[in-house]
Amino acid sequence: MVAISRKPHGPTLVPVSDGPLPSTPRELFDSLPPLPGLRTEIIDGRLIVTPVGTPEHGRAAMRLFRAFIPLMDERGWDGWTGNVDVCLDGSREPVEPDFVLAPKDCPRWGERELLSSGLKLVAEVVSRGSAQDDREKKPVMYARGGVPVMVLVDPLATPPTVTVYSEPKEGLYQMSATATFGREVLVPHPIDFTLDTSVFEEVL
Repeated sequence: MVAISRKPHGPTLVPVSDGPLPSTPRELFDSLPPLPGLRTEIIDGRLIVTPVGTPEHGRAAMRLFRAFIPLMDERGWDGWTGNVDVCLDGSREPVEPDFVLAPKDCPRWGERELLSSGLKLVAEVVSRGSAQDDREKKPVMYARGGVPVMVLVDPLATPPTVTVYSEPKEGLYQMSATATFGREVLVPHPIDFTLDTSVFEEVL
């Protein structure tokens, strides 16, 4: 089958595959080519494609990465800032957290997606375009995927806050602790680390 433009000066169209079209968001995600400069996730059954965050957004993720470097060195864990895909156990939906902490032998789904149940921690930095998903949907998704700890950095809250979710059970985190920027907050087991949130004050 070949798609033909009826406009003589329109864009050149290329032949489409004779194979079946994607029938699920996951199949559509898997069929996409690389999309530089865009973040592609499936959130609550919706395929979401968004531009990468602002420099301030990326800076907040990097501050978190730097805060955990001593722990990564001590335990031999790896960390990524918005450049690794995670496959959520159960739903198999792909997401791209702003920060991921995982052991070097974390199991994978395919070649490039880390399985959520093998992670130690994920973090999201709230942005204006995804605030509702970051605050409401992502904690539920990560809890259902068996991620032990989620950190939510929210520079848009009044005042700005960091919330730590832990103890996932039956699809929900059972514990949470919130600190305003500038205070310390405990990131519990399996992390067992006190995070000084003043590292985020300079990104506002």
